[in-house]
Amino acid sequence: MTANLADLRVQIDALDKELLALLNRRAQVAEQVGEIKKREGTPFFRPDRVAQVIEQIQQANKGPLKNEHVAAVWREIMSACLALESPVRVAYLGPAGTFSEEAALQFFGASIEHVPCISIDEVFRATAAGSASYGVVPVENSTEGVVSRSLDLFLNSPLHIVGEISLMVRHHLLRLSESLENIEAIYAHPQALAQCQGWLSMHLSNVERRAASSNAEGARLAAGNPAWAAIASDRAAAQFGLHTAAHAIQDDAFNRTRFAVVCLPQTLPSPPASGKDCVSLVVSVPNRPGAVHDILVPLKTHGVSMTRFESRPARSGEWDYYFYIDLQGHPSQDHVKAALDDLQHLCAFYKVLGTYPVSD
Repeated sequence: MTANLADLRVQIDALDKELLALLNRRAQVAEQVGEIKKREGTPFFRPDRVAQVIEQIQQANKGPLKNEHVAAVWREIMSACLALESPVRVAYLGPAGTFSEEAALQFFGASIEHVPCISIDEVFRATAAGSASYGVVPVENSTEGVVSRSLDLFLNSPLHIVGEISLMVRHHLLRLSESLENIEAIYAHPQALAQCQGWLSMHLSNVERRAASSNAEGARLAAGNPAWAAIASDRAAAQFGLHTAAHAIQDDAFNRTRFAVVCLPQTLPSPPASGKDCVSLVVSVPNRPGAVHDILVPLKTHGVSMTRFESRPARSGEWDYYFYIDLQGHPSQDHVKAALDDLQHLCAFYKVLGTYPVSD
């Protein structure tokens, strides 16, 4: 006999109570783990451990839940349990509603202590000073390329990269009404304005575009003036009570932004090899013919793949450049270590920015 809706709801209610009891048992064990970590002085948050647990759960999953949904649920469970051990303070470009906040929540889970910052510089400062345990900063966009300010700040920062998250970015035009009429100004972060310039030129070519410190800050400004609009996320729309006047106005339908998770080495050392890792470094070479070619030779010799190569002016007045390089692999691998050793000897300046698992 087929169960009716009322019977199925009774089953779900009973299962929910069982789940809650099991989750609280897990939380009790997590509290014990936290006490041991306090005594031993070991890091509370271990992204490699989070990834390991999620992978094991996904391998055990027999459905009908999809693996990506299982991962999302377990990330939140682990985040809530970690908050019982020691709350994780995470700095990001604020205010609430930015893509940086969304990236932080996707990486750490919702049970974090939020430290919204007014600029990328402030994210670095707060994390380096210990006001936050971790920082989340944008480093690269699939449409506009690298986020120059983040790269520049890495040069002299004591922070290193311990993780990354790649976020699909959907930009919406937000305002107090749903109309595209009578808009006097559009506020957004310069990167967002650039990522939407095609749509803006076609639909709102005569409207002034104004830079804001973040997209969420632009949404906050638009919430205070019916003649203003902002380019921001669904989260920002909900946060500031705005309507979506136009959906997904980014020029690239597959627009993504890559964020780096940073911290002091004493907060979390470089994660161990995961089998899918990246080494990020910045170097400079003597200003002589063939110097840039020479730094690529060790990579070819030892069979190490380079996944990114960016140059930034050194601001020395001598037309010198820093080169930001991402390499595939982990320094614990012999061929990667050999390539890095050879490369270092060729450089006038050499700094490893971080070794970390790459995001999917």
